[in-house]
Amino acid sequence: MASQRTTPKRIVITGGPGSGKTTVIEEFNRRGIATMPEISREVIREAKEQGIDQLFLEDPILFSRKLIEGRVKQYQAASRMNAPVVFFDRGIPDVTAYLRYSGTPIPSDFQQACETYKYDQPVFIMPPWEEIYTTDFERYESFNQAQLIHNKLVNMYMELGYFIIFVPFGTVEKRADFILDVVDKYE
Repeated sequence: MASQRTTPKRIVITGGPGSGKTTVIEEFNRRGIATMPEISREVIREAKEQGIDQLFLEDPILFSRKLIEGRVKQYQAASRMNAPVVFFDRGIPDVTAYLRYSGTPIPSDFQQACETYKYDQPVFIMPPWEEIYTTDFERYESFNQAQLIHNKLVNMYMELGYFIIFVPFGTVEKRADFILDVVDKYE
C-alpha cells in the first residue's frame, strides 16, 4: 500500500534570467496551483531603497545570504501548505550557481543549505530563449550571460543529485501543461 504524503511535493522551476520561469509560475497561480514566488527582485528593490543600486554586484555574499534566508522560509512555509504540490520560482541551489557564475567563493553554510533543504524530483529547467529575452533594471545580464548562468544552474542541480527535465519552448499554457503532466507521472 502506497504511503500518504504529509507534505506537498516541492518542485523547483529554474533557469537563467528571462527564460519564462515567472510567467509559468503566474500561469500556475491563475490556475489555482500553489507556488512560491521569486524573491530576488524584492531583495533588489529593498537594497535600492537603501541606496544600493546593484546589491549582487556590490556585495554578492550579502545579497545571496538574503536570498537563501528567504528561500529557506519559503521551503518551510511550503511544508505547511494544504496542496499536493508547490512550485518554486527558483530554489536554494540557484544561489550557489549564481555565485559560481560570478566567481565568488561559496560560504560553507550556503552549500549546507542546499544539502539540508532538498526539493522533490524532478527539477524543471527553462532553457535560454532568445526570442523572449529582455533586460530591465533588475535583469541586467546579456543573453550570452544568461546562457552561462543556465549552464551553472544545470551543473549545480546535477551535482546535488537532482534529476533535471528541460521544459520545451512553447506558449505559457503548453509549458505549464508539460510540467504538470511530468509531475503527475513522476513518483
